[in-house]
Amino acid sequence: MHQNQTLLGMAGRIAQLGGWTVDLPDMHLVWSDEMCAIHDLPAGSVPGLEQVFGFYAPQSQAAARQVFEDCAQHGTPFDLELEVLTAKGRHIWVRGIGEAQRDAVGHITRVQGACQDITARKQTEDKLIYERDLLWMLLDSSPDHIYFKDTESRFIKCSTAQARQFGVESSDALVGKTDFDIFSEEHARPAFEDEQEIIRTGQPMVNKVERETWQDGRPDSWALTTKMPLRSKDGTIIGTFGITKDISSIKQTENELAYQRDLLATLMDNLPDSLFFKDLQSRLVQLSRSEAESLFQVSLSRHRAAFPGTALPPYLQSVEVFRQYAIGKSDADFYGAEEAAEFAKSEQEVLRTGQPMIEKSEIVGVHPDGHADWHLSTKCAWRDQDGRIIGTFGTSKNISKLKQAEKTIEEVHKKLVDASRLAGMAEIATNVLHNVGNILNSVNVSVGMLSAQLRASKLKGLARAVGLMDEHADDLGEFLVHDARGKLLPLYLRELAQTLAAEQAAMAEELGQLGKSVDHIKEVVATQQSHAGAPSVVESVRWSELVDDALRMNVGALERHKVQIVKDFDHLPMLLLDRHRLLQILVNLIGNSKQALVGMDLAQPTITLGARLVVNEQGQLLRITVADNGEGIAPENLTRIFAHGFTTRKTGHGFGLHSCVLAAQEMGGSLAAYSPGAGQGAIFTLDIPVATPEGAAQ
Repeated sequence: MHQNQTLLGMAGRIAQLGGWTVDLPDMHLVWSDEMCAIHDLPAGSVPGLEQVFGFYAPQSQAAARQVFEDCAQHGTPFDLELEVLTAKGRHIWVRGIGEAQRDAVGHITRVQGACQDITARKQTEDKLIYERDLLWMLLDSSPDHIYFKDTESRFIKCSTAQARQFGVESSDALVGKTDFDIFSEEHARPAFEDEQEIIRTGQPMVNKVERETWQDGRPDSWALTTKMPLRSKDGTIIGTFGITKDISSIKQTENELAYQRDLLATLMDNLPDSLFFKDLQSRLVQLSRSEAESLFQVSLSRHRAAFPGTALPPYLQSVEVFRQYAIGKSDADFYGAEEAAEFAKSEQEVLRTGQPMIEKSEIVGVHPDGHADWHLSTKCAWRDQDGRIIGTFGTSKNISKLKQAEKTIEEVHKKLVDASRLAGMAEIATNVLHNVGNILNSVNVSVGMLSAQLRASKLKGLARAVGLMDEHADDLGEFLVHDARGKLLPLYLRELAQTLAAEQAAMAEELGQLGKSVDHIKEVVATQQSHAGAPSVVESVRWSELVDDALRMNVGALERHKVQIVKDFDHLPMLLLDRHRLLQILVNLIGNSKQALVGMDLAQPTITLGARLVVNEQGQLLRITVADNGEGIAPENLTRIFAHGFTTRKTGHGFGLHSCVLAAQEMGGSLAAYSPGAGQGAIFTLDIPVATPEGAAQ
């Protein structure tokens, strides 16, 4: 028994396990030496029961008392872990177990038990719980995808973000699955091979950019992945673990930046205009190939002029080398300080104000032969993402050829002005001839009528009557009274007087019309002579008289071709009009319509003249229409009919309608043509702004 007690004591010391008993009902406590050691008491010490309860931390005392009382009174065994403050003030954890001992009749006579120091285990458990909580916090909160896999690349555990990305309710749903269950073969196969290689070699895979393709057809994603070997406590590889960061947005941004970079590079390498970026000191930060070529030529010329016959320095061996050399240089390094001063001045002004300099013509160099290089430059403020000005950027186009072309154009323009003046004189002369020709038709008619009237005049009868009277001068009275012929002579003379009076009136009227035609010829000539800007002569005009004058000037041709004239207009008041310009237009339009009727097989060739006062947004207009049922106008000619020199007639010259539209424009009006098509007649519409004289009858 002594040997067994010795071994039991050794085991107790090793396990830090002590025993105790409390005899009832006197509450006599017996402690083992291990109990004393646990509570930092000297060996052999036997504290009182209250002192024992006093060792428990305040938060544990009530529980310790309760379980002991339950065991002593009711025989309820207990097993619990409580905090203890030892006699030396150490904070420890103990596990206490106890049970009741009964006598032969079943009365509880003793409570006995054991107490073990579990501080080390408790600390280990707390550490494990803390580390577990950290791991769970990491797995639950990290936006990155964290995962652990076994040697078959099956998921053991993963983060919430990983589960969310895979579209499952919780990370537990992924346990036992592989990438082949989630991704397409295109991504799952290389991912599996990477993990197997890590398991085989123990070497990690760090920051690999992967393109993820999915079984469910969602858009591809991009990930930055690091995978490591998962080892047991003894170092054996039991799987892999890894962290994958979704970099799809970063990849998209990189692609967009690369696209923008490619666009800029394409622009910088291929734009024929010069493009440059400069810092706050006007030093080049970036420049296009065309700008590099321009500066290269400038530098090459200056070097050869300064060092004739010498070898070129390395930076002048090629444009590409020079382009790199130019970075960090200013215009003064290429053009010289004096010539570059103006460039720097404009750039500093842009930096100071933030306002751009738009398309300024600048001389950027003068060649030995004296001709200058002209550039059209634009410079703007270069700002960072916060809006701060960090430099300037701009473009420059070589416009030397354009400047030379402008000079040539100016010289050609002077020649064209002279030629146009001569052409204008020719056009005026042509218009004069055409319009005067139309009026001369009326003159010819008037002259013809006068000639016919003179040839048919009764003046010959007067001469015969006078001769008869001369024959009977001696017996004139006897002759008039008794001779049969003499008796008729007074009656004949009376009738002859009336006839001659009528002839005189008709000839006077025709001479008046002839005078009007001659006056109109004078006005046409005067108008055409002052064609370029002469003011209109506006006077009160009666519309019906103006129409009659225009018809009279075309009367011969109208009667010859049996053209019916229809006047379809309301009674109009006196109007303020340029009589002669308007008469010129009417004569031309009526003549044009008459020509459109010639050669047409019509039952009744007709020209309809219309006039109305209309009001639009410009004010009051006189709208005149001249319509015919003649040959019409082909659709393709409607836009050309008023062009100078355009005509569809073999004997036409194309001046009449052109002069009409010019005259209409000079009066502030417009002239338009419409035709349903060939053989369906045409309508010409003339709109002229008008006013009525104050007090004119409506």
